[in-house]
Amino acid sequence: MKAMIFAAGLGTRLRPLTNDLPKALIKIKDVTLLELTIKKLNYYGFNEIIINIHHWADKIIDFLQVNKNFGLNIVISDESDLLLDTGGGLKKAAWFFNDNQPFLIHNVDIISDINLKELYQNHLKSSALVTLAVSKRQTSRYFLFDKENNLAGWQNLKTNEEKISTKNKETKNQLTPLAFSGIQVINPQVFSFMPEEKIFSITDFYLTLAENHQIKYFDHTGSNWLDVGKLENIKTAEEMMMRMEHESMKT
Repeated sequence: MKAMIFAAGLGTRLRPLTNDLPKALIKIKDVTLLELTIKKLNYYGFNEIIINIHHWADKIIDFLQVNKNFGLNIVISDESDLLLDTGGGLKKAAWFFNDNQPFLIHNVDIISDINLKELYQNHLKSSALVTLAVSKRQTSRYFLFDKENNLAGWQNLKTNEEKISTKNKETKNQLTPLAFSGIQVINPQVFSFMPEEKIFSITDFYLTLAENHQIKYFDHTGSNWLDVGKLENIKTAEEMMMRMEHESMKT
């Protein structure tokens, strides 16, 4: 199965660690975020991976070469010259997903024990173009879903921004807010709906797509999950990994 790792971000929230290092190579318990993500994907059967890079791109390339791509088929989508945002980054990598099979996207700064096989199978059983891993947790930004579990909007509580699909404007108070977890499964048909622009947000694209197509969610509430994109979360990530290792030894 195929997957993509989003690793092109500047890692501004992790400065000064990312002043001379890409976010993907930040270490948690002496293991880089990139290695953790690659090994998690491989564990669940995703052995063909494309990684987009931008910030300190050469260091990521060197890291993969030294580790012989961890024995997997790993290719690079190089955005060194121009950072394309999440939507543009996915669009640039479209050539890799030429087998007409759903694929998974995993943000490099996410650590979790989410069952990726269960997420993937959940997507296969639905008619959705996209399945977003989400949970019920406190955050400032939420995806909003209607009673049929379809994406219907987005809100930012810090800035009071809100985008609601046309068909859900009158019932927006009935929408369920869920926090996106940086992991998703996508049907390659989405590429045919992408805008002509090179640089665009995948969130904005999904909100447009949701007007006429199904974007569903996979609720993993209760799982261990952490966004390590913040400096203050490094120590928390180490503690969570120890807890996950302890829990896995029990099972």
